[in-house]
Amino acid sequence: MPIRSLFDSAPSFAINADSFHVLHSPKEYHSALLKSIQNAVSRIYLVALYLEDDEAGREVLTAVYEAKQRRPDLDVVICVDWHRAQRGLIGGQKGKGNAAFYQAFAEKYEHKVPVYGVPVRNREVFGVLHLKGSVIDDTVIYTGASMNNVYLHFQERYRFDRYHLIDHVALANSMVDFIDVNLVQSPAVIDLSVGDLPTTKEIKPLIKAFRADLARSSYCLKKEQAQEGQVALTPLVGVGKRGNALNQGIVRLLKEAKQELILCTPYFNLPKVVLREIKRAMKRGVEVHLIVGDKTASDFYIPVDQPFKAIGGLPYLYEMNLRKFAQVNQSYIANGALSIHLWQHDSNSFHLKGIWADRRFMMLTGNNINPRAWSLDLENGLLIDDPKGCLSEKFLAEYDVIYRHTRKILSADEFDVMADYPPAIQRLLKKVIRTRADRLLKRIL
Repeated sequence: MPIRSLFDSAPSFAINADSFHVLHSPKEYHSALLKSIQNAVSRIYLVALYLEDDEAGREVLTAVYEAKQRRPDLDVVICVDWHRAQRGLIGGQKGKGNAAFYQAFAEKYEHKVPVYGVPVRNREVFGVLHLKGSVIDDTVIYTGASMNNVYLHFQERYRFDRYHLIDHVALANSMVDFIDVNLVQSPAVIDLSVGDLPTTKEIKPLIKAFRADLARSSYCLKKEQAQEGQVALTPLVGVGKRGNALNQGIVRLLKEAKQELILCTPYFNLPKVVLREIKRAMKRGVEVHLIVGDKTASDFYIPVDQPFKAIGGLPYLYEMNLRKFAQVNQSYIANGALSIHLWQHDSNSFHLKGIWADRRFMMLTGNNINPRAWSLDLENGLLIDDPKGCLSEKFLAEYDVIYRHTRKILSADEFDVMADYPPAIQRLLKKVIRTRADRLLKRIL
């Protein structure tokens, strides 16, 4: 059954190619986000893993509050992860986290802005809000980026992601309706900008019911037939292993590719079903291109001249995964069926996700395509069918930007091995592997 059945049998939106915009850098995204907020006339819905209490985060929240003061009837909703909002960055100082930041802003302004904490599970390690897609007026802003200094390139360093703006009323309405109905209206979802927050333990029964509801949720769609100059777009959402429409869409793309697959992920820790379908694709003659962040481009990477933390072992664990994958599939690298591209640019980090199949089907997603995303986090994606190549020029330009700071791996021997790692990392990884803790880490990190 060809992939097009995904669109023949399921509703999709018809998007004008001219209404689909691709941004190429975090600075472009930063500028576009602020401009959209400042010019908003009807609604601002921001959704991210976190909105950080730093210069960039305060700039964004200030712009939202100022827009609300200018237009008190403006419909404003911000959704962030409940757990992530109540702690600092990994390794940072302890405190109330970003919730204190939201509460401080609420006290300064007459017209309030709710910042909803979304608890996907009762513990962060077992699932977070990883939904993407903010909406300002009738434009969907789709990116994997959260809102802080590094994602918005506010200072010297940046975290590279993908950034897409889609002008379409029905798509924007569908995504807003999902947020309103499935998130905001749930009794488990709490406004973090208000003081005296309940503890996670106190709302544990609500969280359990909330996750069950999320597992049954979907976007409201209507069938729009794509015409000349248009592409078909279907938003997909999923949480958990069973009945996960997003996971099913990703697997379908891999299964049905005929000539080429391009897959981006920042952390090489693919689910078994994805590894299996990639291997099957190569066997049937599909060219597979993997674009992965170098270990030094991981947001978990800690330079050797900085204090050691256990979390800094993750990039090395991911590199070990990738080296093993390259070793097993060296014959496909040699005959050109598999190419691995490592992204690295100075001290910046890599956060890209997504899949292209046969230059016709694209999956825009914040899904890291790893076991955690596959079974724990609330994820979504936009599946695009472009049979006429209406977006080809825009995506080719995006390819060029993505590949600009990559190097192609010709052999598994190009990767570092355990003996090359810093002594503290070696000791940590040997202990992790000896106790088989790496199996657990690969599932939840």
